[in-house]
Order: sequence, then structure tokens, then C-alpha cells
Amino acid sequence: MNDVASVPDLTGGHADEPKTLAEGAYRQLRRDIIEGLHRPGEKLRVEHLKDQYSVGAGTLREALQLLVTDALVVAQGQRGFRVAPISLDDFEDITRTRVLLETVALQQSIERGDDAWEANVVASFHMLSRAEDKLDDSSKNGHGREEWEQRNRAFHEVLISASPSRWIRHFQNILYLQSERYRRLSLFRQPIPRDVHAEHQAIVDAALARNAPEATRILTDHILRTLEAVRNLPDDLLS
Repeated sequence: MNDVASVPDLTGGHADEPKTLAEGAYRQLRRDIIEGLHRPGEKLRVEHLKDQYSVGAGTLREALQLLVTDALVVAQGQRGFRVAPISLDDFEDITRTRVLLETVALQQSIERGDDAWEANVVASFHMLSRAEDKLDDSSKNGHGREEWEQRNRAFHEVLISASPSRWIRHFQNILYLQSERYRRLSLFRQPIPRDVHAEHQAIVDAALARNAPEATRILTDHILRTLEAVRNLPDDLLS
């Protein structure tokens, strides 16, 4: 079996320093939107934000356009920009489409992945577990959450990295990023009891055993559990 795809950066892909001021502003704005510092539907006024993020108006507009591409910000023609809205219907659509793509990609990876793929699955799970260990009550904000999210993203990318379809992997990544705002709401407010570490461990065990039906079943349940958690959040958090 040959590993047919390049392996994602196990650090989560964002350890490097931003190359431009616009990229730096984009990363800060993106983090603040996902963290809820800028609420869904909030108007993003360039004249105010340029001072907050210490960049010029042109640089900030460039960063906002990148966030439009991410579908985290909505451009309103001559009226400026707003944070994209969130809704339960939107997350249900994201989740069910992600299940369709990610389970196919995982099955393909189990069938095609070589020893290097297995080693990367184990390594990414180990790094995610280390990040989980840091999420005690004193670090459920800021860097701890950011590190966990990066490691979680890398873990899911590595699981499907042996899929031969770059388009499945590309759209899975888009859906993962779109679900990030919802996932953070559910993960750190814990509206339902769950052991995310045990869920990840079960996926790894089934994948390394080359049991594709079991691995895809567990992965499906894992992704849908987040949807269940979001359904149990207070209504005012999804508006």
C-alpha cells in the first residue's frame, strides 16, 4: 500500500509567523470571530477595527476579504462587512455533508494507507492528547483552546490523508473550518456529557486495525455528537 497524499503539518499548520500584515490581521480577526469576540451579524467597521488591530484601512480590508473567502464574514457591497450569521440549520447541513465526505476519505485511507500513514495517525493522536491534558479549568481560553483546535484539525486531516481524492480532502477541510465556531461553543460549554479523548482513541484503534466499517461508524457518531451538543446549547448562542 502506498501513501498517496502528502501528510498535513501535525502542529495544525499555523505555527509559522504571518508573512504580511494582512495575514497577521486575518489570523487575529479569524480567531476573535471564532472565539465569539465579534458576534454573528455584528458590523465590522474598518475605521474602528484598524486601530484595534494596529493596521491601516487597506490592510484591514484585505484581511476582511480573506475572511469573506472563508465564509466567516459577509461583504455587503458599499455597506461594509458583517460577521457571518450562524444557525442550527446551517450547522446541521455542514455536519451531514462532512460525515458523507470524511467517512469516504477515512475508508479510502484505511484501504490505501501504508506504515507511514499509520505512524502519522499515532503521532497526531499523541499530540492531540498532549493538548487535551492542558485543557484544565485554568486554560480553557486563549492559547490552550487554540492549540487544542490546531491539533484536533491536524488529527482529522491525518486520518484521511491517504485518500487519493484531493477534492474530498479539500472540501472536508472547508467544512471542518466552517464548523469551528459551533464546535468551540459546544466543546467548552459542555452541554452534553462526552469523553472526546475516548472517541478519538476508538477511531484510532479501529483505523489501525484496518476495520473500515467500525472506524467510519465511530467517526460518524463522533461528528454527530457535536451536532447533538450544539442542539442543546441555549438559543441565544446561535443568533
